[in-house]
Amino acid sequence: MKQQPAQMRWERHTQWPLLALAVAFALAYTVPIVAPDADSWVHAVCSVTEWVVWASFAVDYLVRLVLTPDRAFFVRTHWLDLIAVLLPLAQPLRLLRLVSTLTLVGRRARMAPQIQLTTYVGGAVVGLLMFGSLAVLQAERDAPRGNIKTLGDALWWSFTTMTTVGYGDHAPTTGLGRIVAVGLMLSGIALLGVVTANIAAWFISRFNRDDQEERRQTAAIEALTAEVVSLRAEVRQLSATALPSQADTAATADQPMR
Repeated sequence: MKQQPAQMRWERHTQWPLLALAVAFALAYTVPIVAPDADSWVHAVCSVTEWVVWASFAVDYLVRLVLTPDRAFFVRTHWLDLIAVLLPLAQPLRLLRLVSTLTLVGRRARMAPQIQLTTYVGGAVVGLLMFGSLAVLQAERDAPRGNIKTLGDALWWSFTTMTTVGYGDHAPTTGLGRIVAVGLMLSGIALLGVVTANIAAWFISRFNRDDQEERRQTAAIEALTAEVVSLRAEVRQLSATALPSQADTAATADQPMR
């Protein structure tokens, strides 16, 4: 049995621990925003959890970088992980640590392409809605002219922004809130394009399969028709050969015996 490379073994063993860390980071990011009046020790625990998760991501990235045979290719194809490791202090980019982990876990999952794409899209929609709402709530709640004060307002704003409806009843007023809004709008357009392309690809593949099946059936009918024509020709030839023989036999039988 062929031994797997060290990088693949590491990724297989760390897949579920990384997913658990992603969930822990999500909770640590959510609690201080949803419950800003919580005890100081709760905020401290959440902050420590975020740093521990970040350190774990950094160690995972460095280990995979050491184990990979082509480090330059690894850096080019895992640039999101690198950004998440290098920029831990930027508030908007803290979400990238969660996104990079979910992306990593998704890349390691063994799923059919259609199921994998559907999982990516569904997870991206839910993640962007929730964490976009939390980010804009954190940025706008204490703004003097802000009108996004509750989690419900933030969720409603995220829905209208991602779907590019934009009712205008809630809108960010701070620079950070507007950056989050731009990210949500671009993400909504991109996800809509992915869903549309996936549906179109499904219909095209279905039509291609139907067309190939129809061609196979047509070819089988044509082959069967050709075989029937060949059999008829053989039957006529055998009949034509058998008739003279029967005539000679009958003539011989009619001759008088000497």
